[in-house]
Amino acid sequence: MVTTVSQPARTRLSQRLLERAATESDPVERKRLQDEVVVLHMGLARAIAARYRGRGIADEDLTQAATVALLKAARGFDPQNGAEFLSYAVVTMKGEVKRQFRDYGWMIRPPRPIQRLQADVSRAQAELTQTLGRSPRVAEVATHLDVPEESVVEALSADGCYTPTSLDLPVGADGSGSLGELLADDGNAMSEAEARIMLTPAVRSLPRRDREILYLRFFRQQTQSQIARQVGVTQMQVSRILSRVLGELRGTLA
Repeated sequence: MVTTVSQPARTRLSQRLLERAATESDPVERKRLQDEVVVLHMGLARAIAARYRGRGIADEDLTQAATVALLKAARGFDPQNGAEFLSYAVVTMKGEVKRQFRDYGWMIRPPRPIQRLQADVSRAQAELTQTLGRSPRVAEVATHLDVPEESVVEALSADGCYTPTSLDLPVGADGSGSLGELLADDGNAMSEAEARIMLTPAVRSLPRRDREILYLRFFRQQTQSQIARQVGVTQMQVSRILSRVLGELRGTLA
């Protein structure tokens, strides 16, 4: 019967189940209600795990990580905060799947403090998403953890070290360029890992808002309209900022 329920209906049903669980005094019944929520969204857990397959971690391990995170989300969700369960659960599942790569799949291993901070940032994102009802900004994560914004950006920038970004990734306002075009062409074949290492110092020197927009676009794969809503600017401003910043990076690395 669960497989015939539409996603909006699952969302509404999950909310009702979690509200009942929050007021249930019997721990067995409370867990049963929460488990129903997990069953309702198992397809979503599998879909999130599938996004990370083929990167050196077994598919079943990724699915297990996403499922465990979904269960944790159902157990820890507080409907009184007014946030939507799926927003909280998706961040939690993505964080747990990425943790698999942080623990077992690093291609370029950042310093241990950055790895620890990255785990803290992941947890803070999940907590703040539930509290705010949206994805938190870099400044909000930094305040929550009482660390400098630059440290949060550095931890977020290391988020993809287990799978370096493809040099064929479209960039620019119209997507006509590629990330590889940001690098000077010296005739030598350069690995994606080396490309990331070269780009990191240049990105760190950018203003905070520019770094945040780059992170949202190329690490979170958000659209320009999504970035505009999150950062608090217009979509046209996002387009202009991306064009300007990518031009600056080309000049820095040329």
